[in-house]
Amino acid sequence: MTQANINQDARSMPDLLLVASKLSKRFGGLQALSDVSFSICKGDIYGLIGPNGAGKTTLFNVLTSLYVPESGTCNFMGHQLTRLKPHEIAIVGIARTFQNIRLFGSLSAIENVMIGRHIRTRAGVWGAITRNKSTRSEEAAVEQRAHELLEYVGIAHRANDVASSLPYGDQRRLEIARALATDPTLLALDEPAAGMNASETVVLRRLIEKIRNDGVTVLLIEHDMKLVMGLCNRVLVLEYGKVLAEGRPAEVQRNPKVIEAYLGAGSAEVAVGVSA
Repeated sequence: MTQANINQDARSMPDLLLVASKLSKRFGGLQALSDVSFSICKGDIYGLIGPNGAGKTTLFNVLTSLYVPESGTCNFMGHQLTRLKPHEIAIVGIARTFQNIRLFGSLSAIENVMIGRHIRTRAGVWGAITRNKSTRSEEAAVEQRAHELLEYVGIAHRANDVASSLPYGDQRRLEIARALATDPTLLALDEPAAGMNASETVVLRRLIEKIRNDGVTVLLIEHDMKLVMGLCNRVLVLEYGKVLAEGRPAEVQRNPKVIEAYLGAGSAEVAVGVSA
């Protein structure tokens, strides 16, 4: 995708939410990303797939300012993400989860979600010290919102349980609830189905669809090809840090380059159930 294509997309799609152009990232002698360009529209469930080592998580980390790219730009609702710090990324409206669950294991489920919510609060150090009426009211609202989000993801009955004691699937949903507590416009999920059984994955799919239907755009890294192809409306395929293909799931599945990347030269088709 050229810069001209990106600019044309921006003019032709009024609901364009994020535009990445020629993002590149190197670690020593390893070129992790090379001129990666793509765009996401409001209301998308946008899939990011590729073989192991393709650069998917590196791209996520660039988008959320954990890594600074050597070159390229990423515009999100008028904000140049490559100029922001990680906490500023959350403020402008992007929240993410991680491939490896990063909960506060010794805190309760509701406390984990409340921590995520505090990015939208106004009480400062003085309010915390004086415990004035405004601060108390705000904290009550934070706790109420945390309860609502636990209900939303289906684990309200575990609100007071220590996060580390929750079943694996519930921990994944708790991490999503904490991300939603920041009121994101774009929710970036890094392999949310990893380690889940079939029934847990079905529940996850319904949750992601509900999140999108409620107005939050989703960017999804996932190895479960059945989930990606059945859930996403557009898919970006990376290989060795470069864009291999981009388009609707059916188009991507039929792309000879994608077939070769996943199944090797000479393979005729990508099976829906193939795992990256």
